[in-house]
This record gives sequence, structure tokens and C-alpha cells, in this order.
Amino acid sequence: MQRFTELKAWKRGHELALRVYKLTAGFPKDERYGLVSQLRRAAASVPTNVAEGSKRRGGHEYARFLNVAEGSLVEVEYLLVLSRDLGYVKSPIVDPLFGAAAEVGRLLHGLREAVEANA
Repeated sequence: MQRFTELKAWKRGHELALRVYKLTAGFPKDERYGLVSQLRRAAASVPTNVAEGSKRRGGHEYARFLNVAEGSLVEVEYLLVLSRDLGYVKSPIVDPLFGAAAEVGRLLHGLREAVEANA
């Protein structure tokens, strides 16, 4: 079995998390324990669940963790929409993150389907 750090889904998820951390560094200070915290936790949850799931015994458990990662990714996407709509970030800055999130979503979906097929 591949080490989680070799999985493309984990690599792209990790890159997205780093980008979210950098983006939220410029958010208003009064959002530190609100939107910033929630967005960062959701973004970090994506590669975290890929990593944790990769060490689960059965394919069904691994697939469940990948599905949790997919859910966290959708949370990231919504929180980015909210951040944009609140005026904390402009569309030209956040739009590339939507593209990155879409790529991570495709990778997670493909990985989950492969894991489920081999379970």
C-alpha cells in the first residue's frame, strides 16, 4: 500500500490547506475564532482524513474516511463562497482555490471508488 504522502489526493489536499491558511491570514482579526478557524479546520481535515484512512484495516473504513474528506472539502468550498460574499476576499483571489478544490474533489472521488472496488 502507498504511503499517504505519495497519494495525489493527499498532495493536492495539503496544497489547498496551505493556500487556505495563507488566504485567511489576511482576514479581519474579529474572525480569528469564527470563519478563519472553521475554514482552516475544514481545509486541514481533507488531507488529515486521507492520511488517517490510509492506515485503517479495511477498505470500507478507508472509503469512509475518504468520504469524510469529501464532506470537509465541500465545507471549504462553501466557506470560501461565504468569505467572498462577506467581502473578505475578492473573486480573482479566491477563484483559483475553487479550481483547486474541484481537482481535489475529483481525486478524492476516484480514490474512494478505487478503494471501494477493492474492499
